[in-house]
Amino acid sequence: MQARVFAGSDDSLSYLTPTGASVGAVSSSLRPSHYQILVDRGWRRSGTYYYKPDNAHSCCPHYTIRLDATAFASRRDQRQAISRWSKYILGTDYVHLAARFCPKTREEKKRRRNLFDVCQAVHESEYSRVKRPVDTRTQEPIEPAHKFEVTLEPDTFTEEKYKLFENYQRFVHHEAPNQISRSSFRRFLCSGLECSTLWEDNKEKRIGSYHQCYRLDGKLVAMGVLDLLPHCVSSVYLIYHENVNDWNFGKLSALREIAMAVEDGYRYYYMGYYIHSCIKMRYKATFRPQYVLDPMTDEWDPLDAELLEHLSTRKWTSMAIERYLKSPSFQQKLDMGPVKYKFALNYMNGSDEGGDFDKRRGETNVFQAGMPGAMTITEIQETMNLGHWKLMIGDRIVLLEDLVIWDEGDISEPGTLKCLAAELAACIGPKLVAETILKLDFN
Repeated sequence: MQARVFAGSDDSLSYLTPTGASVGAVSSSLRPSHYQILVDRGWRRSGTYYYKPDNAHSCCPHYTIRLDATAFASRRDQRQAISRWSKYILGTDYVHLAARFCPKTREEKKRRRNLFDVCQAVHESEYSRVKRPVDTRTQEPIEPAHKFEVTLEPDTFTEEKYKLFENYQRFVHHEAPNQISRSSFRRFLCSGLECSTLWEDNKEKRIGSYHQCYRLDGKLVAMGVLDLLPHCVSSVYLIYHENVNDWNFGKLSALREIAMAVEDGYRYYYMGYYIHSCIKMRYKATFRPQYVLDPMTDEWDPLDAELLEHLSTRKWTSMAIERYLKSPSFQQKLDMGPVKYKFALNYMNGSDEGGDFDKRRGETNVFQAGMPGAMTITEIQETMNLGHWKLMIGDRIVLLEDLVIWDEGDISEPGTLKCLAAELAACIGPKLVAETILKLDFN
């Protein structure tokens, strides 16, 4: 049995049973505002597949991280990367001639030396922003060495984008031609959230999934896949052509996306998951100030020396539990409740109690497995009435409790409809339960 969830008339979420160390769902039309809620509960998407890792039973725990773009503090290597790119785009001749015919003021030079403005820096080499003073000798405008353009486009399929994807998969991931297909490109990078606009403070804010396209002299050389949500710019994926491999487009695109979060009022920049044991992901921690979502409480903690130490020494890390464990032992159980107190003891002892979803599939559920961040059965019963969850059958909308099978089995019994609904509710939270309609597929 598979469950599908609809919010309104056009928003769907299909719940899949737990597989491996995560819980997954499928949606072809999830609303950006609902995805914002899921992201802040530790979910991410890959195409139309949405998943929430179970860090307690994972070999490599995944942590949601975000940067407060309004407080971004750049590093020297990041400033150097964008400066090097700008110099390449503008060219030596342009720089010399522009300095001669359109010199910067002393105050401007001083400000640029002492202050790095990421919003200014990312636009400096864009063709539409480049100043073109007139060369008094030729009476012609001074042109940069290259034409660099950046456009934000809907995440639709084009052959131009696919060719870039094909090159990237061959060059970076060393895939054979028969492993790369248009269908996989569409499924993975062209099937995101529906695009729309919001109005905040008399300003238009784009919402949904987009492709940020970087073109050099008319050729698409890089593309960032972005989810623009009510309160964040979320980076999904980046592809680039082998010809620009030496220009560090990972840093360039991240800086531009940080600038977008500031300029367009999103504030936060989400860089996906941070896996501390993966050396290739350590670069994410260099964009500061970075915050980590606590997998137990969905609260944000600074990625500081203390948290990094726990990430290096614990099987998985929850700063909330670390703080609980610092309080007197008699108080811990009162503050946490018996279920989470037992979980904290297992955490402290490095226990994997609950087993692996993959090995025990069909025999357990998120409650018995002790999945971090999932609501307990008691919390579900206290905050929502699962029987009142709306259900779509054909063209009719009824309640779960209207079904005869709803009364069969217990909420904690794996495989029952009541348990299935409770597992989904535990992972998405009460707000989405209240705003969604469940659809069941018994095929």
